[in-house]
Amino acid sequence: MNSSSKEYSTYKIGEVSRLLQVEAYVLRYWESEFPQLEPLRSPRGQRLYTQEDIELLRRIKTLLYDQKMTIEGAKRKLEENNQWWTVMSEIKAELKEIKNLLQNK
Repeated sequence: MNSSSKEYSTYKIGEVSRLLQVEAYVLRYWESEFPQLEPLRSPRGQRLYTQEDIELLRRIKTLLYDQKMTIEGAKRKLEENNQWWTVMSEIKAELKEIKNLLQNK
């Protein structure tokens, strides 16, 4: 495990492969298929996965292996989830603005 701070850890592909019980070549393939998955790179080009990347990989694995979706189906599902999160983030921001307006009156 590499770490630039105590709060921000990165993991090499071998570590993530063991953690998720998926071969490293599968992780590299998923990276080519799912544009949401963009691990950091070390100066030497080594993939460095954040906790967020690992959570995305878990979702991909669940969609493909447990729910038996195709790559295309999993891509659509992740995009739908991304759109939902975008809408929720916008609603949250608007609610914060309303709260601030009400507090300033």
